[in-house]
Amino acid sequence: MVRLWIGLAVAAVVFIVYSVVDCATMPRDRVRGISKPSWIIAILLLPVIGGLLWWIIGRVRAQKAAPRGSAPDDDPDFLKKLDAERNQAKRIRDLEDELKRFDDEPGGTGTGSGSHDDPAPESDTPDDGPGRKPPGAPSAS
Repeated sequence: MVRLWIGLAVAAVVFIVYSVVDCATMPRDRVRGISKPSWIIAILLLPVIGGLLWWIIGRVRAQKAAPRGSAPDDDPDFLKKLDAERNQAKRIRDLEDELKRFDDEPGGTGTGSGSHDDPAPESDTPDDGPGRKPPGAPSAS
């Protein structure tokens, strides 16, 4: 019977120490009821009952994360990003269409319509037209 009491006393001490350490390291936003120092005093003054109260009342459990495997279209941030990309692509298409219309206008200053009116530079070599000799041909005089 003495062994049972010693075992229970050791378990109670371990539980109290674990409860005090858990309370001391818990972020303030996850403690409810009373302040952290008050919880530590309650755990120490009411050995087992204080620890049980801490675990039942004093702690706020960590919030559950989003379930794994959820579809990306359930995420509002992802959907906003898609909308922004879609809007940007539409703006780019509209600007490209506007530039194309501007280039196709008569009198437009665009370079894509082939409006270069530069004459071809004159050739240094005579062409073989009538009455002309090809270069390197012997002269008649």
